[in-house]
Order: sequence, then C-alpha cells, then structure tokens
Amino acid sequence: MADLAHLRQPPAVSEDLWLRLLPFACRWVLRGDEGVRQAAAAALGVTLPAEACRAAVQAERAALWLGPDEWLLLAPADEAGLGAQLTQSLAGRPHSLVDVSHRQVALLVHGEHAATLLAAGCPLDLDPAAFPVGMCTRTVLSKAEVVLWRTASDQFRIEVWRSFARYVTQFLDEAARGVI
Repeated sequence: MADLAHLRQPPAVSEDLWLRLLPFACRWVLRGDEGVRQAAAAALGVTLPAEACRAAVQAERAALWLGPDEWLLLAPADEAGLGAQLTQSLAGRPHSLVDVSHRQVALLVHGEHAATLLAAGCPLDLDPAAFPVGMCTRTVLSKAEVVLWRTASDQFRIEVWRSFARYVTQFLDEAARGVI
C-alpha cells in the first residue's frame, strides 16, 4: 500500500490575520435515505440535518447538509476509527460512505471583513439575514468549488480540495488588498 503520510502535510497557503488553515480533520461524504441519516446520527453523535443548507455540531464533530440525501461529516483527526463505526452502523442499508479526509482542507476566514472578502468571488448573498450562522452550502469561490459554512457572525469555514487551497488563499489575498 502506498504511503499517504505526505497527504497529511498542510498545503502551502498564505495565512494572515483574517485567514488561517484549520487542523487536519476526518471527513466523510455520506449519501442515503432517512434510515441512513438516523443510523449515521447515532454513530456520529450528531443529528444529521434534514433542513436544507444547515449544519449541526456536537463538540468537535459536525454534519453539513449538502443535498436531500447527502451530508459532509467532520470529526477531529484523532477520530479516524469513527469511519469503522459509521460503516458498522450502516451495514445492511443502501448507502454510500466515502472517506474524503485527504481530498480536502479547511480554511477559516474571520474578522469584520470576512463576508466582504468572500463576496469578491462568491455569488451568494452573505448578509447574515440571507446566510445566517449555521448555514452551509456547496458553492464556488472564484473558480474553485468549495463548501462554505458560516460558523459565527464574523467567520466562515471553507472546505476546499487540497489542490485548490493555494489558489483560494491567493485569490483571497488579492481580494483583501482592496478591503483590508
């Protein structure tokens, strides 16, 4: 089996007072029906949202609604065994559970200008009335597909493919020149 340890190394991204790379995390994309949602919630310890574009959090675990039958599940890096627990709890149910831990990284854009910075390349209305805390969605930031999650009034978590992380941070750096 190939050594994948190099994939746990953070990509080269420029961090600033308003941007930082978040620690490595375990990630799974889950697809399934209501029974799968409930079984996964029991194993994860987080109720998987049934409401569109919402996230649920319990301690350091989270479940983000990505579609009517699709969720992004997040857990700390030291909880890789959770994948086996999820697989066991979903046994016998038609579902898809894919470990995407090495595919993505997370960035945190925070501070009073966070929404303005993201608006430079994101077509969504990021006003708190339209995109409140706890809302998440799959969207684009410039030309990169991302999952955007508002975790606080002045902060957003961006889940982005590793190969686009540097591009996204450079785009945000450029946007910040006109804002900050």
